[in-house]
Amino acid sequence: MSGLETLLIKAKGAVKRGETDEARALYRKVLDKHPRNPRARAGLEALEAAHNNPSQQQFDAMVSAYQSGRMDEAARQGHALAEAYPHSHGVQNLLGAALLALNNYAGAEQAFRRAIEADPNHPASYNNLAISLRKQERLSEAEAIYREVIARKPGYADAQYNLANLLQIAERDEEAAEHFAAAIRIDPNYTEAHYNLGNLLAKAGRREDAIASLANAARLNPAHSDALNNMGGELLALEHLDEAVSAFDRALAANARNSKAMVNKGKALVLKKKLPDAIASFRAALDVDPANHSARLQALFEEAHICDWSKRREFVLTENAEQAFSALPFIDDPAHQYRSSQNCARVQFAAVPPVDMPSPAPSADGRIRIGYFSGDFHGHATMHLMSGFFREHDRSRFEVRLYSYGPVNEEDPARIELRKNVDAFIEAGKMRDEEVAALARADNLDIAVDLKGYTRGSRVRWFGHRLAPVQVSFMGYPGTVAHPCMDYFIADHVTMPEGAEQWFSEKVVRLAHCYQANDNLREIVPDTKGRAGWGLPEDGFVFASFNHTYKISPREWDIWMGLLREVEGSVLWLLRSNEWAEDNLRREAAARGVDPARLVFTPSISHGEHLGRLVHADLFLDTFAVNAHTTASDALWAGLPVLTLTGRQFAARVATSLVSAAGLPELAVDSEEAYAALALFLARDPARLADMRARLTANRAALPLFDTVPYTRRVETALERMHQRRLEGLAPGHFDVE
Repeated sequence: MSGLETLLIKAKGAVKRGETDEARALYRKVLDKHPRNPRARAGLEALEAAHNNPSQQQFDAMVSAYQSGRMDEAARQGHALAEAYPHSHGVQNLLGAALLALNNYAGAEQAFRRAIEADPNHPASYNNLAISLRKQERLSEAEAIYREVIARKPGYADAQYNLANLLQIAERDEEAAEHFAAAIRIDPNYTEAHYNLGNLLAKAGRREDAIASLANAARLNPAHSDALNNMGGELLALEHLDEAVSAFDRALAANARNSKAMVNKGKALVLKKKLPDAIASFRAALDVDPANHSARLQALFEEAHICDWSKRREFVLTENAEQAFSALPFIDDPAHQYRSSQNCARVQFAAVPPVDMPSPAPSADGRIRIGYFSGDFHGHATMHLMSGFFREHDRSRFEVRLYSYGPVNEEDPARIELRKNVDAFIEAGKMRDEEVAALARADNLDIAVDLKGYTRGSRVRWFGHRLAPVQVSFMGYPGTVAHPCMDYFIADHVTMPEGAEQWFSEKVVRLAHCYQANDNLREIVPDTKGRAGWGLPEDGFVFASFNHTYKISPREWDIWMGLLREVEGSVLWLLRSNEWAEDNLRREAAARGVDPARLVFTPSISHGEHLGRLVHADLFLDTFAVNAHTTASDALWAGLPVLTLTGRQFAARVATSLVSAAGLPELAVDSEEAYAALALFLARDPARLADMRARLTANRAALPLFDTVPYTRRVETALERMHQRRLEGLAPGHFDVE
């Protein structure tokens, strides 16, 4: 028998013998060690009530109603007893507790104040009074009372815990964490204190500490499904995928209807490349909560990755989802994408903005200090484009600092090259949000540039802390961040036609020619395998599309299959993504009367080798709602013409900008009918295609799309103008750079 149970039995025996002082002392001894023990609390309340209330039977009935959850009955009996015995501390305190449970906060406040009048030395009444004030949003009054209780009784864990909750509501997270920790020091078995502290540590980016706290909560209460789920979320953020899935499974074992754990498990399974299992997990969450728009969108997005289009019509049910990037391939509507980004911003950014704006002093050497923030400073598609930009960045005018939160691989060639071309390369991946903000400010950045937006792995939330007085969205995300922390968005006149800025919260800077960076020194490794080596016909026409499979929709597929039917001996060359996509696309081809063998899937290879093999393709077919970005530039650099459909949203206009800056504006059409017709025309006119290829390859480095040095100067001019406006006290504004 535990020591706790022994004390409770002794107290009950003392009550029966009429030894009330002894019983009271025993109950208080229990509460000193276990402040929330309901049996000790109820027993003590009954003893104290009996001191001023001779109707012990009536009070016992009230206690019984309260403990069994019949709050209306407990309150009714409490009002009657309080009227008969207005000076009974126990009656007033229990009445207040019942009224709190009934959300009658003003009534609860009155009851707790009367309880304090009856016994000014009872800390629980003060604690409960503070709760009632907090519920009425009288936070400063509640805080003062909590602090008074703590001063009166430093070992009262509940007061520490409740003060921490109040401070958390007020976004005073560091103070809240201190008081949760204090509650745990007093009572190491305080499950909810461990849980809430873990959540605060997670919010601060202290993932390992958060996992430890949440694990403690789950150890103390193995049925704490939320603690297990949140612990899994932190393990997932650290990419400890197997441990994360195990935590989510434990959360679901504790609560089979925990839809958050289902969604999180789905995210982990995506990273484990178990896409059908991930989709099943998202769909299971929808079975529990059909209104979970984000779970539905995540299911649809992963179904798009495997080219399962059977449920695409459900997209209309995802209007309030919180994943802006995942919405891009389903609809070409800039207004919808703006709303999606607003939904995302509400989750990504803290509700309370920073109270101060960084104001760095001018640099000693006169250079403008710029920090670029990304998780892609390695052999990533974005760096294939931007390596030339960083190489040509004028470091006599700009101090260039890179803040990386991506993979740490010192042998990665792209990282090695980047380090040669910048003033500083900072590993920020394990830093807490506040540490990153403090570092950026200590580095006196004049401009902070985000290269990720809402793409996977983004830390765009850092910009909500104001890393620099000027903050810019550039290259990484084809849409708005939709949050006031971001001052500028760099675009061009094609991706951002006149009037399109209404769908961006940022001020728009339009560069001449194209917004996209390119590297005019990208190596093309000559292919040695020939067409046959890639599974292509020696003489047939090769349509190609190396876009991610999630970008392909039935709209494009209908046209592409029509082209294969019309052009005898032709094939469609696709990038190998996953086995399920290949099976589904073969089935979709057969359903449209095309032999699945005419689909040729090719593996990913090194960038230079990929550029070399593009010589075997005849025409690149672009996707619609989300165009090819890097893959289109790759094709054009390799001399492969790209056919695109000019859409409405930024992501659907990128390839039009690219082909225009590459000197082939005729390859951008304005309707699906024109797209199909031009593709068929070019497939039947090899001379016209050869002319286009010659125009691309004759002097490609001089084309505006690939002329890296002038492009870099245009971006630098934009950055200088942003900086100068700030120095002149001007708010961010739209402008063009020629």
